[in-house]
Amino acid sequence: MKIRTFFLILFIGSATIWAQEWQTDFNYAKEMAKAGNKPIILVFQGSDWCAPCIKLDQQIWSSEEFKNYSSDHFVMVLADFPRKKQNMLTAEQQEKNEQLAETYNKNGYFPLVVVLDKDGKVLGQTGYKKITVKEYISLLESFSG
Repeated sequence: MKIRTFFLILFIGSATIWAQEWQTDFNYAKEMAKAGNKPIILVFQGSDWCAPCIKLDQQIWSSEEFKNYSSDHFVMVLADFPRKKQNMLTAEQQEKNEQLAETYNKNGYFPLVVVLDKDGKVLGQTGYKKITVKEYISLLESFSG
């Protein structure tokens, strides 16, 4: 019994370590980026209405290859703007996302992927592209220099 419990804890712990973690608090994400000396990937999406956003999530963000890579190389921040009532965010989170959009997505493009340095300075931006996960990672890395 003790061995099973040990392996269960080990499995859950290792899955947590390797899982991509989306942040929704930009200030906390900047702290993480500074501590880990990593760029920030800020994603503006409409998760329940924007077809290219959904494709980007399915083809890139949800892939095991990207999850494994991003956990070691990026701080991932999600600014979601759902429209369906059942997916609505809290008023506080909605306000945070709107403030991020005022700063980093003034034209309201979806999806918009903004690569930032650890201090929040824009290094580059992109959106949905029909390319491989490896190519998308290379694109994101190209903005960091």
